[in-house]
Amino acid sequence: MSYAQQLTDPRLETVVSFGELQPIGVSVSSDNRLFVSFPRRAPYRFGLTEIVDGKPLAYPDLSWNASGHAGQDSFVNVQDIYVDTEDQLWVLDSKPGAGNSVFGKGRDEAAEGRFNLLQIDLKTDKVVRQYHFEDLNKAKSGLNDVRVDTEKRLAYLSDPGQAGIVVLDLLSGKSRLLLANSESTTANPAIVLSYEGREMRDKDGKPFRSNVNGIALTKDNAYFYFKPINALHLYRISTTYLADASLTDSELAQKVEDVGETVVTHGLVADKKGNIYLTSSLDYSIKRLLPDGKIETIVQDSRLIWPDSLGIGSDGYLYFSCAQVNKLPQWNGGADQTIFPYSIYRVKL
Repeated sequence: MSYAQQLTDPRLETVVSFGELQPIGVSVSSDNRLFVSFPRRAPYRFGLTEIVDGKPLAYPDLSWNASGHAGQDSFVNVQDIYVDTEDQLWVLDSKPGAGNSVFGKGRDEAAEGRFNLLQIDLKTDKVVRQYHFEDLNKAKSGLNDVRVDTEKRLAYLSDPGQAGIVVLDLLSGKSRLLLANSESTTANPAIVLSYEGREMRDKDGKPFRSNVNGIALTKDNAYFYFKPINALHLYRISTTYLADASLTDSELAQKVEDVGETVVTHGLVADKKGNIYLTSSLDYSIKRLLPDGKIETIVQDSRLIWPDSLGIGSDGYLYFSCAQVNKLPQWNGGADQTIFPYSIYRVKL
């Protein structure tokens, strides 16, 4: 084991454990309601839950979380969740086509993906609207994370499948693919993830690789942060430019700012002070990027195996999932190396 894996931080708290159910998405409302989502992997029980009194409850109801065949009004594969500044919960139900998922190619994957973005009003716990991305290239797309700009009525989504950013107009339902295959959205092939001295490769020796993945939107909706997993530099762009449909991709690329070198990151989130939190799986930690460019470690612990999605509560805690993707069979010669139970953790900021 590496040195990082022998570290224990007594401040790290387990919020809830799920046994063999793999939590992915995490988000927290303004009144500290905690939501956790799960991809449709065996064993499957929920797509989306609210944690109430330390227990996961199907959200918004049981029918949306049906364990059988996913229909029009049930989740297919919940990938990410996000509570916006108006306390609307956005649910990215994303099942990419063959080969476009960060989890690797599955046995039952179709040639084209199925994508749905749901808006749930947390005051009524009802689905308000759904978006189906009819103008998206569903053979190539792999929508991964979502953030919603409540001022411009736009949703920003990372699309590692197309190595770009998708901007969805929440009024018209139309979407645009931006910065596709640019330096800021494309994985660096020289960066191969390695854990405990072992490179993360599939049965054919192909290394894990993800283009633009983790994203963050500042609370004032001014800046959008993003980076590939297989990259060290973090990038940002003013949302004014993302909203400007008249800009060409080359013009837009000139508006992208290189924030500087960071770490291998899976998830990002911004706080009200302009800090950006980054999950850092190679050293089992969570980092914080301050507005002055300084990076500091918030927590480092052996339990932080592939920390993935984050949410900041009004109680002053940072909540996050640990997906343990590097422990899955497809990256370990068919052997499941997962350390159960899967859990959601928190640390006081």
